[in-house]
Amino acid sequence: MVKLLLKGFLNHKTKNIIMRNFKIIIVLIAFSLGFKLGAQNTQLNSYSFGEGYNFNNENGSSVKLQGYIQPSVEIRSYSNGTTDSEVRYRMRRVRLRLSGNSANERFSYRFQVDLAGANEVDTEDNNYLLDAFISYAITNRIKVSFGQRATFTDNRELFMNSNSLQLVERSRLTSAFASIREFGLFLEGRFRTGNSSQIKPYFVLTTGDGANIFTSDKGGLKIGGRIDYLPFGLFNNFGQFRQADMVRERTPKLVIGTFYSHNNGMSSRRGRESGSIMYLDENDNEALPDYSKYGIDFLFKYKGFSALGEYIKSTASVPQDITQRVRNNGSTTTEFLVDEVQDVENYVRGKMMLGEAYNYQMGYLFKNGISVDARYTHLIADTYSFLNNATFYNRPNYYTIGVSKYLSRNYGAKIQASYTHADGDLGINDIQRNAISGNENFLRIMLTLSF
Repeated sequence: MVKLLLKGFLNHKTKNIIMRNFKIIIVLIAFSLGFKLGAQNTQLNSYSFGEGYNFNNENGSSVKLQGYIQPSVEIRSYSNGTTDSEVRYRMRRVRLRLSGNSANERFSYRFQVDLAGANEVDTEDNNYLLDAFISYAITNRIKVSFGQRATFTDNRELFMNSNSLQLVERSRLTSAFASIREFGLFLEGRFRTGNSSQIKPYFVLTTGDGANIFTSDKGGLKIGGRIDYLPFGLFNNFGQFRQADMVRERTPKLVIGTFYSHNNGMSSRRGRESGSIMYLDENDNEALPDYSKYGIDFLFKYKGFSALGEYIKSTASVPQDITQRVRNNGSTTTEFLVDEVQDVENYVRGKMMLGEAYNYQMGYLFKNGISVDARYTHLIADTYSFLNNATFYNRPNYYTIGVSKYLSRNYGAKIQASYTHADGDLGINDIQRNAISGNENFLRIMLTLSF
């Protein structure tokens, strides 16, 4: 009975009624709050390079303005010796963030855009609006947020600010499984469990369709949560949300967490884009697969050393009433061929990100501002999964080494370089979809300038 009630609550009609009209409202409220605070005798209170400008208002409210740019270059090559290397120059990120608190500090908000239009992971998706949410502190230890933001049901690396990453790009685990940002309701708490230890629970109820879904959503809602445990207390200077140990923690700091989410009726590969992959039943009604994801991760820091470990697993449930699929041009077909055989269930699975992955990375930041880092990422695709796609994935092992030079005693300015070797033994394609032999290699260089 509980399962039936939950499934009814998460259906797409309920979701559209609840969510559809609030998305633009959140953006307008965030803008209006920022404008109001800026118009009423707001004065600059402090400025810290890399941490932004802090403004205070005579009524006790506050505003913070932050931003950074990240120009980068990437050189991609193949070990077969015959495929030409490719060089890519781009502005990786151009972020602006406005955040603030009300006078009584119960209400807060964040509005963040990326003028480069790039997604958080290395894709071609154009998402200018990143964050637009309002929060309310129910108590000193419980806070609820509503709007669009990074979800708590992704792996830990998605908790990290982009200008504080140890390496030039996030891991392949993140790009394969993370939904990144979502629109909905987010609940977070913080409770002491001992002299210094703390536990942080999170609850999420979202559209399950990724960021910037301003049209009618497909499928049902996504529900999930996370529990983090910090046995040695909180990190200094928001270190739980930054990778390199810039503050050089004087005592060991550790956070370990586990997460789970269930997307009821998903119309994309991993829950990032509503309506990109659609299936119908014999009556032309939506018949979409459910998608679940769970994992465990940790972050450790001590005296300049940092270590991050992540594991994630995804599963799917394909409905038995699928009879049609919608092509890219909007037409429908009843053809679901897998190895020249009609196979509806495995065809659907083959379009989704199904499997598991491990990511381990560590690094050391010397007192002179030089950081040396390394990462190993391992992907295990299900038999039927888009992870077997030879153009974008089908590379089970990624080995990365990197070096960074921090030009200040914070995250304000740094130069980073990394080299990644991707295992191509399973058979891969280049970006023009031509089959090649050998492995794939990436050399990336990026400059970060913050204000």
